[in-house]
Amino acid sequence: MDSTRTRRLTAIIEREDDGYVALCPELDIASQGATVEEARHNLVEALELFLETADRSEIVGRLRGEVFVTQLEVTVG
Repeated sequence: MDSTRTRRLTAIIEREDDGYVALCPELDIASQGATVEEARHNLVEALELFLETADRSEIVGRLRGEVFVTQLEVTVG
């Protein structure tokens, strides 16, 4: 029986200098790439590697509950 599972996590990707940085806030893991797609792909790889190799207690200790990403409107000046 295959024990592979999936979990939905958040990726926040932003431009930084000549590339992009991708962050998963639930586990506080980041990666980067030259394009949005590459940064996203590299983040998936980093997350999978972490989840494969980390001790379960480390995963549980780092894993945050619900993360909400939204936009805010603020008054400037």
